[in-house]
Amino acid sequence: MGYKAEAGKLLMTNGLFIRKIRLPEINGQYLLEEYRPHDGEFGFLEPVSEEFSFLLSGVRYTGASTWKQVGITPVEGLEEGEGVTVSLEASDGSVRVWLTYIWYPESPFIRKSLKIQNCTDVEKILESVDVEKMAIVEYSAPTFSWIYSDYGRKKSIGPYRGNLQDSLIIVHHPEWEAGIVLGNEAPGVLKGASVWSRGREITLGLTHHDEEFPFRKYLKPGEIFHVPEVFTGVYGGQKDIHKVLNHMLPDYERKYMGFCIDKIAEKPVCVYNTWEPFECDISEQLVMETAEAAATAGIREYVIDDGWQDCYGDWGAHPVKFPNGLKPVVDHIKSLGMKAGLWVSIGTASPESKVYKEHPEWFLKDKRGKDISLVIDADNKLTACFSTGWAEYITRVLERLVDEYGFEYLKLDFSVVSSPYRYTGEEAGCYADNHPGHRDREESMWVNYNRMWEVFDKLHEGREKLFIDCTFETMGGLQLIDYAMLKHAEGNWLSNFDGEKGAKTDLRIRQMAWWRSPAMPATSLVIGNAQMQDEGYENHLRSLAGALPILCGDPRKVPEEDRRVFRRYADWLMKMEEKYRIMGYRQDLPGYFEPATGGCDGFARINRDTFSGGIIGFFRHGGAEETRKVCVDGLPEDAMYRVLDMDGSELLQMSGKQLEWEGFPVSIEERFGGRIYEIARIGSW
Repeated sequence: MGYKAEAGKLLMTNGLFIRKIRLPEINGQYLLEEYRPHDGEFGFLEPVSEEFSFLLSGVRYTGASTWKQVGITPVEGLEEGEGVTVSLEASDGSVRVWLTYIWYPESPFIRKSLKIQNCTDVEKILESVDVEKMAIVEYSAPTFSWIYSDYGRKKSIGPYRGNLQDSLIIVHHPEWEAGIVLGNEAPGVLKGASVWSRGREITLGLTHHDEEFPFRKYLKPGEIFHVPEVFTGVYGGQKDIHKVLNHMLPDYERKYMGFCIDKIAEKPVCVYNTWEPFECDISEQLVMETAEAAATAGIREYVIDDGWQDCYGDWGAHPVKFPNGLKPVVDHIKSLGMKAGLWVSIGTASPESKVYKEHPEWFLKDKRGKDISLVIDADNKLTACFSTGWAEYITRVLERLVDEYGFEYLKLDFSVVSSPYRYTGEEAGCYADNHPGHRDREESMWVNYNRMWEVFDKLHEGREKLFIDCTFETMGGLQLIDYAMLKHAEGNWLSNFDGEKGAKTDLRIRQMAWWRSPAMPATSLVIGNAQMQDEGYENHLRSLAGALPILCGDPRKVPEEDRRVFRRYADWLMKMEEKYRIMGYRQDLPGYFEPATGGCDGFARINRDTFSGGIIGFFRHGGAEETRKVCVDGLPEDAMYRVLDMDGSELLQMSGKQLEWEGFPVSIEERFGGRIYEIARIGSW
């Protein structure tokens, strides 16, 4: 196990995979010669691959270039994993690279990073970076493999060019029952991937110079650039990707990737947000009244959305709507036993704001040199550029709001790099030529993402309970969430499903939760805008139990008896979280797929660390059958489990093996309805 470097080869293995690199001697090549599961046949890769690639001021460097090996050292400070770093210097002396590989026990994934240093005495332009570059065999793999893109949910035959939604791609060959998992930790629109669309190879890293949102970084003499990590996993013996997507992948992500949602001590379980139906029409009185009603319905977190502020950018309380400031309403929310949250636009200011008038140089320019809003065209919105003093300014604003009022949830909104509502790459980034943090528009995209991450990290310092909700608008794409964001923020407001009541809303909630999970942690999926006063609200609650349960609406309009029902669900979910930590998990039910009209669908949230139990949600959405079998896989075969209704009454007992292979019947009389159950392990574990 581990790694071995001898006879010009570097061998890495943990018993689940083998990866072999050809090492250069004094002047030689650094090439991937073997990468496969430890056991069984694996026919994807050519005998030699270039391993990595990048452009430095137009000169391409790959593993097939001529390199001198500088050193091979173990990675220090890993708790459970192992790792090795290989340092190389180009034969022309102009660049040095460090390639780091980290792997963990009982996981088939390798996390790989690349650092690049400009060793010349002149500035260089870094572009088109591929951290992974693997050559694929000529015929069978490209022709017969399925490519699962778009969070592992969209199935197609190649060639395929990745985009902003491709944190995860799985290439699966059904005849070989084998495949390759491709995970990309680059941010937002800068994710780059190709599956035999740039030739007969797979690449993974940052966008290329010829793409719509090109990555670019200017490297000063001696400067080192750390490329975002990628991870890959090779597997065999799988007829489909169900176990890869639902067991192997989320286990690795949860344990080893360092997501913020996995570090926070108390995950949100039942949240209320004021956005719908009030939008910006909120006030001290409305917040006081709705908070009281929400508390009686079992809400645990109350978030004040847009409309509380005096002006975008200055972020003081509106003097008419909140004449006594925010303190009385926040104190009232807390007195009712709820945590308080606040909406703020992290990168937007009004032309009338004090900050814009004092620092107009901090704001983003379009290609004509004009101030612009990346969100939507509006007279009261301009977008700031984080490569200026704006990053320090907005950090101070947010720290003041959190520390002065004790907010434990921040919803940070509006675009900072690209817009989900503009449809050309030219309408992204900052074209200013005098901002200190970027040389041009291409470099600004990288800088703005990473300076925003620094703001998030600063906010987390000493504030362990803070939940940061980085919206899809902030990420810069429709319903966009990714691994880069998850390392700096806990959640992502993915949607605004407006104007839809009852079953239509439920279906869209479950579709969105299915689409983004299990590639993304379910509790990071903040899906709006189910309203509390809707008819059929119980299915809102059941559907939302598969993601982060968040509700909008006017709780004052919910009758007292219905509020008791809300509290029953909220209390039950809190109990399930306390017993099983369900908010850290989500799995597909085997045999059920994307929620759709005319069918049935469901989810499980089983603790895969203790296997102590969890919950199951199951839904009939217009399907003809009242009763369907539900199976749960991945449990210890010999362990015994109880299936319980929400009131604690036992429905049946089954072993883990029986739950997977026999299942149990669920009857739903309503054509559009759902049920939710507890799965509890019997005995000690």
